[in-house]
Amino acid sequence: MGVAGLAHAIVSSQGGLKQLQLAASFERMNADQGAAIAKLVDSAQASLKSLANVGAGLGGKVNVSA
Repeated sequence: MGVAGLAHAIVSSQGGLKQLQLAASFERMNADQGAAIAKLVDSAQASLKSLANVGAGLGGKVNVSA
């Protein structure tokens, strides 16, 4: 393997390393986003549970046009 071949191998491996770093970064962002969505769904379910105790028909005729 000549000097040019060795240089090419080094440059190629550095490019591959950068791709792996970017892939890891994207995976961390996806994991964070998934956790945020799960938290949002949990809080929405908690809100619905608290509304389950409201009397039937309450708020059915609220004027929201103002």
